[in-house]
Amino acid sequence: MKRTNRKIPFLFSFILGLAILIGMFVIAMTFGAADVQFSHVWQAIFTSSNEKGMSIIRELRLPREVAAMFVGAALAVSGAIMQGITRNPLADPGLLGLTAGANMALAITLAFLPGTGYFGIMVACFIGASIGAGMVFGISAIKKGGFSPFRIVLAGAAVSAFLYAIAEGVGIYFKISKDVSMWTAGGVIGTSWGQVQVIVPFITVGIIIALMLSRQLTILSLNEEVAIGLGQKTTWIKAVLFIIITLLAGASVALVGNMAFIGLMIPHIVRALVGTDYRLILPMSVLIGAASCLWQIHLAGQSTRLSKLQSLPSFPLWGSHSFYLSYIKEGKHSYDTSFLAAKTTHDTNFINFPHYNYNYYWDGYWWNEPLI
Repeated sequence: MKRTNRKIPFLFSFILGLAILIGMFVIAMTFGAADVQFSHVWQAIFTSSNEKGMSIIRELRLPREVAAMFVGAALAVSGAIMQGITRNPLADPGLLGLTAGANMALAITLAFLPGTGYFGIMVACFIGASIGAGMVFGISAIKKGGFSPFRIVLAGAAVSAFLYAIAEGVGIYFKISKDVSMWTAGGVIGTSWGQVQVIVPFITVGIIIALMLSRQLTILSLNEEVAIGLGQKTTWIKAVLFIIITLLAGASVALVGNMAFIGLMIPHIVRALVGTDYRLILPMSVLIGAASCLWQIHLAGQSTRLSKLQSLPSFPLWGSHSFYLSYIKEGKHSYDTSFLAAKTTHDTNFINFPHYNYNYYWDGYWWNEPLI
């Protein structure tokens, strides 16, 4: 195996990533639609004080930031695994039909069960994401050798287009397109501790299993023939890894809706820091993905204070150019950067921006998200 060439020691990168995550969490907890002092944040987290504003921090802001961290980590890890299995630098969890399946389930739920609460919608999206992934795997496995990366990518594209069409058709026919769009815009609006407690265990278990299989993923990412020659049971390992991707991405979509670009971009940033060994890529993806999602959500929440824009396009715009430049820098891998430029431009034009601010009626008042 080729020795990984790393310019920065992993321990230093890990400590730096952890520091960035902690710093981003402190910033997100302290600054928002209503700024609070760091001492109040400390008291709200580590004491049982009931002073004014403490319950708001505990019940509104803290679950939202915790959800953002776990979702960012889950999407980054699932994206890294997807790119490692398929050996495709543009692979992300959306290729498995997860997002499209969640959108379809959401549209059907809103159309036929309009009184379903937030928790019910979350469960429906998780089931829909699993159905989408199941369809991709089923179509891929029709022929012998169906679990090849190329066949899975093609099946994922076809299934995603089909499920998106169903979601669009249901939305148009039942006149619920606006409601579906509000969910699929992505964000942590209204996230509660109950929802976090349901989803976080799934994400935690998925990340732990992924870390345990990181060595096998590294070998698999080189070449499937090499992995077979080293005695690796590639079919079994790929099946388990695809289940992990479904678990992580499905749980994330069910909790916060679509959060595009994290699963695509973060693994490339991490590889620039730690090399191509997935024993190092996956733990760093957890830190950088969590910090990136916090940054994304926090900037979106600040957008109402900076301008009158309803969404904040700076993250996907910054991400696409950083992504493109990182590939130009790594030209030794002979990637087709012209295709990459077209791909990232396409993603920027059609991406679901990470967060929207909505006016809604609650507790006798009209609020503008985020609450705090």
